[in-house]
Amino acid sequence: MKESSFQIPQMDCPSEENLIRLTLQDEAQIASLDFDIPNRILTVFHTGDSQTISHKLERLSLGSKLIYSRESTPTLQKEHSAQRNILWTVLLINFAFFLIEVLTGWISGSMGLIADSLDMLADALVYGLSLIAVSAGLLFKKRVATLAGYLQITLAFLGFVEVIRRFLSPGDIPDFWMMIIISSLALLANSLSLFLLQKSKSKELHIQASMIFTSNDVIINAGVILAGIQVKLLNSGIPDLLIGTIVFILVIRGAFRILKLSPSP
Repeated sequence: MKESSFQIPQMDCPSEENLIRLTLQDEAQIASLDFDIPNRILTVFHTGDSQTISHKLERLSLGSKLIYSRESTPTLQKEHSAQRNILWTVLLINFAFFLIEVLTGWISGSMGLIADSLDMLADALVYGLSLIAVSAGLLFKKRVATLAGYLQITLAFLGFVEVIRRFLSPGDIPDFWMMIIISSLALLANSLSLFLLQKSKSKELHIQASMIFTSNDVIINAGVILAGIQVKLLNSGIPDLLIGTIVFILVIRGAFRILKLSPSP
């Protein structure tokens, strides 16, 4: 097994890391990738020579330059396996709360809960994209990423339509107690997810990005709780519609990020 390290000056955001993963994932000789984003360094554990890998990285026009290539042992395999287990855990937590919140949001009439459920689904899709089997083809990965992005945009658009309908034709005030209780449980779930991600102490960007997304979810959960309190105090559904709108906007922003991760060949 060989270890080749590349300096990549323009590797500084999730798009670059995922672009590199998509570019190299069809290389059977690659065992694992280690991304050191702060120092702009990619370390590749592989068999054979590094020439093919170098050429593929150079075609990305990110300023890639081979630093060294030497015999090594892929010590990161155990770490990567642990990362996959953590991502599966947070994926299942997010998908479970998507189902819980979309159901209770419908029952309680809360757009805040429904919007938060879509945010949970969006995160589950992001985690799912990270867990697609390495053996999957490049075209398949691009199609999955594109489908996930457009699905989120469609759901968020339908949510906006419902917010406008409720604003123009006010009906019953949402059940503020259900908003507060379910969002509090979601807050605990996201806090657990954040703890697991932080515990991994991974430098890889997809884990770091997941921590950012989950931190944002904690803020959103707190926002829905606050909206529930305002619904009670003001005896109005407007706070619920406002928080729903904000979350739908965040979901759409996340969708466009996913679409950027599936560039045309």
